[in-house]
Amino acid sequence: MTAIVQDQVDERKRRFLIVATTAASAAAAGGVAAPLLSSWFPSARALAAGAPVEIDVSKIEPGQQVTLEWRGKPVWVLRRTPEMLAQLEKNAGFLADPESKSAKQPDYVKGVARAIKPEVFVAVGVCTHLGCSPTLKKEVGAASDMGGDWPGGYYCPCHNSRFDLSGRVFNGSPAPTNLDIPPHRYVNDKVVVVGEDSKGA
Repeated sequence: MTAIVQDQVDERKRRFLIVATTAASAAAAGGVAAPLLSSWFPSARALAAGAPVEIDVSKIEPGQQVTLEWRGKPVWVLRRTPEMLAQLEKNAGFLADPESKSAKQPDYVKGVARAIKPEVFVAVGVCTHLGCSPTLKKEVGAASDMGGDWPGGYYCPCHNSRFDLSGRVFNGSPAPTNLDIPPHRYVNDKVVVVGEDSKGA
């Protein structure tokens, strides 16, 4: 009788020890796995240093611009309307570099639109003159603070540089070159990754 009771007690102890050991092992594994998993995601420092940034452009309304941060700089993502795109062709005679021959941009964004998809414009939002950040001015018409008729675009209030909605600099502006275009690529029809091109660079 005593042997049977002893066996039952031992079985209970064995089960308790197995459960306790399993729980302790799981906690230890979680403690090791958590830092490992978190290391797979870019830190704030890595993001500031240039880790790629994703944006769902399908959520941007036509005519709306969203600003991201990449490498410590503002990056604009503008969803251009058909009217905005039509104006680009009309600006050529007023621009210092209409074909963007001396601009900093990837090879895959050549042309008037300076974009992979014409309706989505991605640019570094820093004036190429002294590093101020221009302001989006979509209005078309006379604007005395910008000197005469304004076809819409970007205006830098620091020294009056003007750019069209493709970031091309207007004649007479202090800015020496068009706005820079960062490397970027489409993951799918909706998502753009800023900081990577199609080769993953």
